[in-house]
Amino acid sequence: MKSSLTDLTPTAIWHFFDEITRIPRPSKKEEKMIAYLIDFAQQRGLSYRQDSTGNVVILKAATPGLENRPKVVLQSHMDMVTEKNNDVLFDFEQDAIRTRVKEGWVKAEGTTLGADCGIGMAAALAVLDATDLAHGPLECLFTVDEESGLTGAFGLGDDMLTGHYLINLDSEDEGELFIGCAGGVDTLGTFTYQPEPVPAHYAFFRIDLQGLLGGHSGDDINKGRGNSNKLLTRFLRHATQAFLLRLSHFDGGNLRNAIPREASAIFGVPASSVADMKAYFDRYVAEIRAEFHLTEPGLTASLREMPTPTAVIDLPTQTAVLNALCALPNGVLAMSQAIEHLVETSTNLASVKFTDPHHITVTTSQRSSVESAKVEAASSIEAVFELAGAQVLHSDGYPGWAPNPDSPLLAVTCASYERLFGVAPQVKAIHAGLECGLFLEKFPDLDMVSFGPTLRGVHSPDEKLEIASVDKFWKLLVDVLAHLQ
Repeated sequence: MKSSLTDLTPTAIWHFFDEITRIPRPSKKEEKMIAYLIDFAQQRGLSYRQDSTGNVVILKAATPGLENRPKVVLQSHMDMVTEKNNDVLFDFEQDAIRTRVKEGWVKAEGTTLGADCGIGMAAALAVLDATDLAHGPLECLFTVDEESGLTGAFGLGDDMLTGHYLINLDSEDEGELFIGCAGGVDTLGTFTYQPEPVPAHYAFFRIDLQGLLGGHSGDDINKGRGNSNKLLTRFLRHATQAFLLRLSHFDGGNLRNAIPREASAIFGVPASSVADMKAYFDRYVAEIRAEFHLTEPGLTASLREMPTPTAVIDLPTQTAVLNALCALPNGVLAMSQAIEHLVETSTNLASVKFTDPHHITVTTSQRSSVESAKVEAASSIEAVFELAGAQVLHSDGYPGWAPNPDSPLLAVTCASYERLFGVAPQVKAIHAGLECGLFLEKFPDLDMVSFGPTLRGVHSPDEKLEIASVDKFWKLLVDVLAHLQ
């Protein structure tokens, strides 16, 4: 078993991935990564461009004799999802990711690894650094803030790209080539509440749901995983009806594109109802663990006494919030009729946050490969929020990427894969959102394909990168570049 990233092969890509894990790069805070990329270019005498959004393009001339080949864009994003387990002390704005190598995989210690899309960045940097590869002229695009809003792709400068082919390095299943993706939109509901004095003779508790797998709200939405916000709402809503529960705080989930893994709430019940509430809690835990024993074996729920808080939220708002959280759809809404096993439309109840002493914001995210279905899904979420009295806000959203099975780039990539590995790759569309749809909107003549190594548990502290697949990913990228004409 190898002990460090720099012991792994291919050496070039692992060297740069190791360097990337040491650079803090939360979404919207990629300054250190940008500085690294510019220094990388300057140290090698490579030209680069940067737009006002923060995106960076590093250019490399063609291998001598291949100057007339079409220009190829290698694209990845700088930022990473910053999720950690509650018991882990870690500052994503300062600390290097603590990596470990075990049983054929690379993982982080209690945090996201950042292989999404750090390994794509590493591949592009390794190509830029290499002196022994055959390729035409290259533009390597590194975008900012993909994970929390596709800001870099939305704001990409009109003069940043001149290439005809684009290889997106942000896919997560080796052996699969992606030629389409879902579009998406976020729908937020904000509730206004009034803090009220704590009722007399109430005992207060904190409930914590932990141990859920979470994952990517696109790739993993069809895997039957639990949503911590939905599961916690089940307890709180029933206990409100049965025991006159009063809610003081609710915190669940973090990122719009991650299935929430953890949620907690502080609440009180009349002292006379404590025994009955505890008995219900035990039944509730047994119930949800039985429901999710196959998909969520690590699910835990704990209940502990708490000091009396300074206030609770007013009962009408509490009822409205819990009713909305109960009624909001979550998970797969429709499967594709065009591509077998592809999720067409879904929604994720991503987070519940007390944003200030008078407001609770519920964030949801809708995805679909059909634009009208995406709009309708967001409309149904909006209707639930409006019925509950919340103020509703939609994000700008982003378009999908319609598949082109006749793509010349796809043909070359398939031929390379078969030549290298003796089997045909699977050609697919993905339910996750990629930046490709926005690139195509801005540069409509682009021919695009997306591929990458195998990642699992993306957007959660369980994220891991399969070592053997990185070697195949690298060989495929090098071969495609050598044969594109």
